[in-house]
Amino acid sequence: MSLLEITSLRTEFSTRQGSLPAVDDVSLQVRPGEILGLVGESGSGKSVTGFSIMGLIDAPGKITQGSIRFEGKELVGASEEALRQLRGDRLAMIFQDPMMTLNPVLRVDTQMIETLQAHRSISAEQARARCREVLVQVGIASPDERLKQYPHQFSGGMRQRVAIAIALLLRPALIIADEPTTALDVTVQGQILFEMQRLTRETGTALIWITHDLAVVAGLAHRVAVMYAGRIVESGPVEQVLNAPLHPYTRGLLDSVPANNARGQRLHQIPGMTPSLVNRPKGCAFRNRCSFAGEDCAVDPPVRAFADERIVRCVRPLAVLSEADA
Repeated sequence: MSLLEITSLRTEFSTRQGSLPAVDDVSLQVRPGEILGLVGESGSGKSVTGFSIMGLIDAPGKITQGSIRFEGKELVGASEEALRQLRGDRLAMIFQDPMMTLNPVLRVDTQMIETLQAHRSISAEQARARCREVLVQVGIASPDERLKQYPHQFSGGMRQRVAIAIALLLRPALIIADEPTTALDVTVQGQILFEMQRLTRETGTALIWITHDLAVVAGLAHRVAVMYAGRIVESGPVEQVLNAPLHPYTRGLLDSVPANNARGQRLHQIPGMTPSLVNRPKGCAFRNRCSFAGEDCAVDPPVRAFADERIVRCVRPLAVLSEADA
């Protein structure tokens, strides 16, 4: 049973150059308690996918096609009031910049208590007790003292912990985390990743972790979906995708990671640049950068299913090429 099911989602933005499909024909599922890593280069459509799920796409952007079903309810076309009731309650988002969540002129306790009382009929004291509980959950010591402080009195890592605590307040069924540790140092990043993994395991909350860092996904997620030029080009169990990728783009991402190269060896790079989404080339958007491309890549690539729920959008997936060479 899927908690979230997205089918053929398309989100477009109107620009002077024409319509820009930031998300194009995206389909994915998230089960209760599952961690899904959503990976890709900057501009691949990862964040727009997250904002689309949350109903946070404003003009000049709009969802023009597809379905987003959350707990069996259709979110595309839902009223703003219905979406507002879901946000923070059953569905929460953690942003890359914690100040998108935190109000700089309000104390932390005011912000957290107001969030709770907006969705629950509880007293201020009950709300404060819950606030203390989640601050401890995310590794913030002296919660009573911290609740009385303002966001500027916290370090960047501590502000992000508070933002995560706010997302956890109402025990949501799904949290979307949009690169929340990118601006943090490696030590703090590791602590937050460990805590998020523990919290999802203990609470049963599902998590979509949006990132460009494959190393983070390898240690955190159960499944991974790789995006390129607005489309998911490969998805499946994280170990299988990272150990034996089917799409040449996934292979290129893995080859460009320094840890995957021998000491003293030049880093592998994916040649060229991501194509403009306004004038995306026909056929496979990756074919001009792909060393395996052929004439058959000039057609729109089909979505092919392999064993163990692995899916790839490619005319010539690497597994098929390997079989041909054997």
